[in-house]
Amino acid sequence: MSEQPDIRLLLADVDGTLVPKDKVLTEATKQVVRELRRAGVFFAITSGRPPRGMSMLIEPLALQCAIAGFDGGVFVNPDLSVIESHTLDAATAKQTVKLMLDQGLDVWVYTEDEWLIRNRDAPYVARETNTVKFDAKVVASFTDYLAHAVKITGISSNLDLVAACEKLAQSNLGDNASAARSQPYYLDVTSPKATKGTVVATLSKLLNIPPAQIATMGDMPNDVSMFRKSGFSIAMGNASDEVKAQASAVTDSNENEGFARAVRKFVLRQVNS
Repeated sequence: MSEQPDIRLLLADVDGTLVPKDKVLTEATKQVVRELRRAGVFFAITSGRPPRGMSMLIEPLALQCAIAGFDGGVFVNPDLSVIESHTLDAATAKQTVKLMLDQGLDVWVYTEDEWLIRNRDAPYVARETNTVKFDAKVVASFTDYLAHAVKITGISSNLDLVAACEKLAQSNLGDNASAARSQPYYLDVTSPKATKGTVVATLSKLLNIPPAQIATMGDMPNDVSMFRKSGFSIAMGNASDEVKAQASAVTDSNENEGFARAVRKFVLRQVNS
C-alpha cells in the first residue's frame, strides 16, 4: 500500500457501509461524522438508492455536500433540489429491461422522482420500501417511462443469477450503460455517466478538492469505480474478496462498526497527527 494522502473529503456508500442490516445509523457513526466535521474533513454519501431514499440520513448526519443517488445518476442538494441528472437513452433502457426479464430477473425502473414496479408482492419490494421509506408505483408496463429512466434494477434471490447477469449486461450494453451489483440481489444499470467513479470526479469539482485527497468507502462491485478514482479507498469487512483486493485498506464489517473504526484509523488519525 502506498503512502496515505492527506484526506479532505470522505465519500461513503450507504447500504452495507454506512448502515448495518437494520438500516439505522448507529450512535458511533453519527459521532464520528461529527468528528470529521470538527476536523475540517468534508463528508458525502452516494448510493444506488433514490435521493428521496437517503433523506432520513441528512439531518442526523448534518449533511452539507451534494448527495449522489442512483450511483451518481442524480445529484441533489441536502434540500433534495436537483443539481444534475443522467438518464439512460431510451433504446438502451428498453434493451436492459428485455435482457433482465429474459434472464428471469424481476425489474424495477426509477425515474428522477418515481420508483416503478410491476407487482407490489414481488420479492424485495417490501424490504426496499422499508429501506427508502416511500412506496413504489405499480404499472402494467414500463414503456411510457423508459425515456426518463435514471436507473433500472434487476432483482432475484438467486445470487449466482444476478452475478451472471451483471457480466451479461456489461458485455451486451457495452459503453451505452454502467452495470454493477449494488447488493448481491440487485443489479443496477445506469447511464455510463452515472458511476460512483463519476461521483468522485463531480464532488472533486464542486468542492475544489483533488481526487488524490478524497477517500472512499464501500462494500460492493459498484463501489470499485470510486475506489479507482480516489486517493485512498477502504473496503468493508463484509465485502467480497474481489472488492477487498481493489481497495487500499480493509476495515471491520458494517455489523461491527466498520465505518466508525475506519474513519478513526485511516482518516481522523492522519488529520490529527
